[in-house]
Amino acid sequence: MGHHSRRESYPSASSSRLDYHLHGSRRLDAAAAAAISWPFGRLDGLDADDVRETAYEIFFTSCRSSPGFGGRHALTFYSNHESGGEGGKPSQVVTKPTSRVKKMLGLKMLKKSPSRRMGSGGTSSTPSSPVGAPGSPLSHTVPPFRPRRPMTAAEIMRQQMRVTEHDDNRLRKTLMRTLVGQMGRRADTIIIPLELIRHLKPSEFSDSHEYHIWQRRHLKVLEAGLLLYPSIPLEKTNTFATRLRDIVSGGESKPIDTGKNSDTMRTLCNSVVSLSWRSHNGTPTDVCHWADGFPFNIHLYTSLLQSIFDVRDETLVLDEVDELLELMKKTWSTLGITLPIHNVCFTWVLFMQYITTGQIEPDLLCASHAMVNEVANDATREKDSLYVKMLSSVLSSMQGWAEKRLLNYHDYFQRGNVGQIENLLPVVLTTSKILGEDLTITDGERGEKRDIIIVDSSGDRVDNYIRSSMKNAFDKVFEAVNAKSVEFERRKEMSEVLLHLAQETEVLVMKERHHFTPILKKWHPTAGAVAAMVLHTCYGKMLKQYVSEVTSLTTESVQVLQRAGKLEKVIVQMMVEESSECEDGGKTVIREMVLYDVDSVILSLLGKWIDESLHKGKECLQRAKETETWNSKSKSEPHAQSAAELMKLAATIVEEFFQVPIAITEDLVQDLADGLENLFQDYMKFVASCGSKQSYIPMLPPLTRCNRDSKFTKLWKKAAPCGAGFETHLQHLNGKHEGHNPRPLTNRGTQRLYVRLNTLHYLLTQIHSLEKTISMNPGVVLSDRLRFASNRKSCCPYFETVTLSILGACQHVSEVAAYRLTCHDSSSVLYDSLYVGGVGRGQIRAALRVLKQNLTLITTTLTDRAQPMALKEVMKATFDAFLMVLLAGGSSRVFHRYDHEVIREDFENLKRVFSNCVEGLIAENVVDGEAAVVEGVITLMGQSSEQLMEDFSTVSCESSGIGLMGNGQKLPMPPTTGKWNRSDPNTILRVLCYRNDRAANLFLKRTFQLAKRR
Repeated sequence: MGHHSRRESYPSASSSRLDYHLHGSRRLDAAAAAAISWPFGRLDGLDADDVRETAYEIFFTSCRSSPGFGGRHALTFYSNHESGGEGGKPSQVVTKPTSRVKKMLGLKMLKKSPSRRMGSGGTSSTPSSPVGAPGSPLSHTVPPFRPRRPMTAAEIMRQQMRVTEHDDNRLRKTLMRTLVGQMGRRADTIIIPLELIRHLKPSEFSDSHEYHIWQRRHLKVLEAGLLLYPSIPLEKTNTFATRLRDIVSGGESKPIDTGKNSDTMRTLCNSVVSLSWRSHNGTPTDVCHWADGFPFNIHLYTSLLQSIFDVRDETLVLDEVDELLELMKKTWSTLGITLPIHNVCFTWVLFMQYITTGQIEPDLLCASHAMVNEVANDATREKDSLYVKMLSSVLSSMQGWAEKRLLNYHDYFQRGNVGQIENLLPVVLTTSKILGEDLTITDGERGEKRDIIIVDSSGDRVDNYIRSSMKNAFDKVFEAVNAKSVEFERRKEMSEVLLHLAQETEVLVMKERHHFTPILKKWHPTAGAVAAMVLHTCYGKMLKQYVSEVTSLTTESVQVLQRAGKLEKVIVQMMVEESSECEDGGKTVIREMVLYDVDSVILSLLGKWIDESLHKGKECLQRAKETETWNSKSKSEPHAQSAAELMKLAATIVEEFFQVPIAITEDLVQDLADGLENLFQDYMKFVASCGSKQSYIPMLPPLTRCNRDSKFTKLWKKAAPCGAGFETHLQHLNGKHEGHNPRPLTNRGTQRLYVRLNTLHYLLTQIHSLEKTISMNPGVVLSDRLRFASNRKSCCPYFETVTLSILGACQHVSEVAAYRLTCHDSSSVLYDSLYVGGVGRGQIRAALRVLKQNLTLITTTLTDRAQPMALKEVMKATFDAFLMVLLAGGSSRVFHRYDHEVIREDFENLKRVFSNCVEGLIAENVVDGEAAVVEGVITLMGQSSEQLMEDFSTVSCESSGIGLMGNGQKLPMPPTTGKWNRSDPNTILRVLCYRNDRAANLFLKRTFQLAKRR
């Protein structure tokens, strides 16, 4: 035993150590004992000192024939654990060097023991007597110095039971008086309280009060043994019981008369003797029953067993325990004790001593376990009802005390005493086995009753201890952490609490692994894995509650989730390592574990965040649809304000996205980019929803043949008989456009279209900036999900689709704006007036001047990026409008063959506007390419009517699939495709329709019966 080395000598007569120990430690014992339920019930009217003194009196009476008590022969205690060997021989008094009981219990021998100390010469054992400091009640027992000798068992027992020499001498005198002439009388027939009352007179006490207290104790002992706790039940009508009860009651206020002629004394003796010698069936018996009733007898016997512990250090068992137990065996007949009952009582005393001494001596717990094994053997054979009742009560009390600690071992066992679990667990498991393997355990949490768990094996029971203790430890940590965060607001509080709780949980995991798991693995192979799994589950519940309240991803929530992921890795690693030696590799425990799946939670929250951000973008788009007027804010911001708001929001979303403290993978970036791209696509469609060019192109007039004497021509000839006058009049029609500073013909609607075009190019610029921000961010990591995906945009821009769509939208808006500008805003100088009434030189000048002003305004309004496409579309629209004048100008226009030279000259001037006035924006080859169609039509206008008719017939037959014309066949009317060119039959036909020529007139009349112009 670890504390044995502290004991070097028995206290001397002058030492006050014993007195201090007897008073101080006993108070400690009472406090510790309150933690465990007493299994034998309480005694009425008797305290522990009364029981102890009575137990010593019975013990002394039973051992009167033994050495030191008046006998001559030594006695030996034999353990049923050993047989044979040297220990089988009877030992001599108390000087034997080894103890069979200690060996059986696993206790070590002391360096020095009372019997190896030398007592005083003579019969007293003063050096080993329980003495106090000078002036104490025990100081008068210290005799003068005498030669020392070995102490006897009687001396050891007296001092262990804390009996004074004076009380011991009175007891000896009483026995001598009682046994005069009866030396062969059995000890179990001596009713020692009665004999003491009979033979000790008041004169032998210091005063009457001391005598009264002494006498009242013995009367209470008789009452307890014969009236309150009799071994044979009493009839209610028993007169002896009534008389004894009256005498005991009368002795409460004053001492009873014990003289020879006292009637009270005679009644007392008769009543006690009559009650003691009763039998179950009323027949005469030779067995005296005065101290063998339950639980009175057990209280007395356990008080005797308590004496085996050294009074100087009560964690130690005396080396003389063998002889002391053998002597105690002599009381069995008086107390009604059997070997099985002795084993139960001895088990309880050892276990109780371990508790009341502060649980500092593990050897006492080991000794308790050894005795529990003895009890287990007895329990299979002993069926006596009293024994079964005692056994169940004792084991249940032991089990209850132990399980209270094992179900919460983190609180009860710290680094210094954690090894005691190794000694406590076997005791609990063995007691549980004796009580029944199907014992139920109710696991409560914070006072709430939980489901009942059926425990069928030691492993399951230990598993339950681990789960319960880990839950309790976690709850305690959570309460401690939560208490520190009261001052925070709720959202921040939960984040702070969970971060701190994760740290404390990891500490708890490590504590469990290093301190408790190595011990618990002896009974549960996956103890560490189970403990880790329980903590994982406990923290998981808190995390799940937190996540359910988190609506979007924040820095705090990411920190919590990442810390939870780190904790989970630690726990899983511990589970794997602690389950490596298990048969199934710990799969059973691991299957019970529900992973946090932190990555999925973060992705889910990030997805919510992306959805919320994109929803803000949709709200911005909706506001734009409701409020946008397509007016630029300033020259420095020539685009729509809704576009600026939308792109600012998109830039903020991207910035915040990359500020999220997680590993940003390509698939996450792609998800965000896809959402933004859809948003941009919707906004682009909104910007481009400005109609089509067809709404601005004039309706094609019906085809008619132009006769030489039309009313319109005759009218102009009468009004202007010479050509110069005709040209002058035509000039006058457009005179209002010939000023030095003509105003551009661009209305507000057209300007708004160009604001749309600026907006589209602004989108392109901002999207390109976002593309650069995303693609060049160093925090983006390769995603496993997209690593081998066939649809991964690894080599393509994130916004490629919307970029191409915006380019198409730019083309569309530029085209619509160009046709609106040309066919709507500038129609007065082009389609509505050019060549009306005939072709004259200089007619194009008004249109050219307006066109130049419009182009200047466009270059001022549009951004540099938008100008090339817009001007090209204006050029195309202008050329188309010029073709409309030539080929679909209506009944107000007629052309002669010789007009083509003026027309060609006018068109060259028109080309020159786009080539020179906006130098560098439209390439020369582009202008030439777009002008080629118009130049081809002008070439047709320069051909003869016969040539045109021939070309028309040939081309028409080829396009219709007729081939050569036969007799009686008519040429089909070519469809109007709108794609005019010199090889198109409809284009040739239109040139003929506007030719003021007899041959053309006759051809159109014969071939298509076209009507004349009116």
